[in-house]
Amino acid sequence: MLSSGMTALVELNDLKRIVSAYRVGSIATRLFEDAWAGLESGLSPSEVTWWITARALAATRLGDLDRDVITKAGVSAAAATDTLKTVIDEVVPPFADHLRQSLHDSLGAEVSLGASRRLSFVEQLVRQPRAGITCPGKPRIILEPPENHAEHCLMVAVYGVLLAPLYEADPIRVFVAGLSHHVHNAGMPDSGFTGEMLLGRHLETLVAHYTQASLGQLASHLRKQVDDARKILPNADTPDGRAFHAADVLDRVIQTTQYTRAAALTPQQMLGEMELVHEGPVKAFQDDVLRQAGLL
Repeated sequence: MLSSGMTALVELNDLKRIVSAYRVGSIATRLFEDAWAGLESGLSPSEVTWWITARALAATRLGDLDRDVITKAGVSAAAATDTLKTVIDEVVPPFADHLRQSLHDSLGAEVSLGASRRLSFVEQLVRQPRAGITCPGKPRIILEPPENHAEHCLMVAVYGVLLAPLYEADPIRVFVAGLSHHVHNAGMPDSGFTGEMLLGRHLETLVAHYTQASLGQLASHLRKQVDDARKILPNADTPDGRAFHAADVLDRVIQTTQYTRAAALTPQQMLGEMELVHEGPVKAFQDDVLRQAGLL
């Protein structure tokens, strides 16, 4: 059943690598920042969960052509929302189908982030790269360009929402857990599996210290909500824990496969399967040029 939704998860993962000229950072990075800004400004975890997940799903096909960009060109808000709903309907995995209405409803909501603070741990996670692939006793494999911890946390949170129905989990709790599960890396550089093994019994001390340094920045009511969600992190013994850990491992592996997918791409795939030169009034001429150049 999980395999039926893999295409959506792969498409979502690419939000880590989609950027725009007039915005700083990848779409995944900015959604992570907006999620925390929303929570900090007083939006409920439920409102933030559906708002961010819906925007992520829409961006799989439209990239940064979001509601604001579309309406600024003169398209009505209702028409823009309908376009985003169409994309979501195409992308939502079959096992998450009953989440569709909540996602649709969030697209029409007017969200104001007010004067939310810029949480320093959020910006540190944006700047903190993931370790790559490490294993004790073996050289590190550096994957370029690296993802950052904000992108990983955002993706695990969104994956968790979509996977929640498979495990009969609470999508809101899983989202907040995913969003916050690497807050310790705001102050603790990521040395991967190798570093964790070398730290040994000191690892728990470091993680606890730097987790407190991050979560201590939150208002008390938000801190309680995040602490409650994070109770699912230690194991996969509960429905919420299973949804979170499924999301985490899928993101980690899908992230690495994008490097091999790109490296294995052939001209035949680009021109055939992906229709790089697609149908249009000049396609015949373009195909002729490529044949003369020996590229077709």
